Amino acid sequence: MARPDTPVNLSEKLAGIEDYWSPRTVMEVNGLELKVSKFKGEFVWHSHAEGDEMFLVLRGELTIELRDRESVRLGPGEIFVVPRGVEHRPVTPEGCDVVLLDPEGALNTGEVEDSELRREAEWA
Repeated sequence: MARPDTPVNLSEKLAGIEDYWSPRTVMEVNGLELKVSKFKGEFVWHSHAEGDEMFLVLRGELTIELRDRESVRLGPGEIFVVPRGVEHRPVTPEGCDVVLLDPEGALNTGEVEDSELRREAEWA
């Protein structure tokens, strides 16, 4: 675990990730977890009752499909926050690298309990 006052190289952390949709926590800040992950394909529809979820695309393109409005497309350097309780699904046919900011202990599948993808973030 990185201390809050220690530099973290996100590229190095991402290089150590082999699985898609398997976020790794790199740091905790004020009750939030800063995570990195590799995405590819379509994730499950889900929402997070415990708080908002932030997506920052570092490489590639990401579409965040939303049940209640039009999808949002993000490219490198772009950021989007899905509000608490909003059902969404990340989609990226070609794959992308992202930074996520979630409340501490938030699971990647949110409220979806039957998904095989539901897991806690590991530390990078």
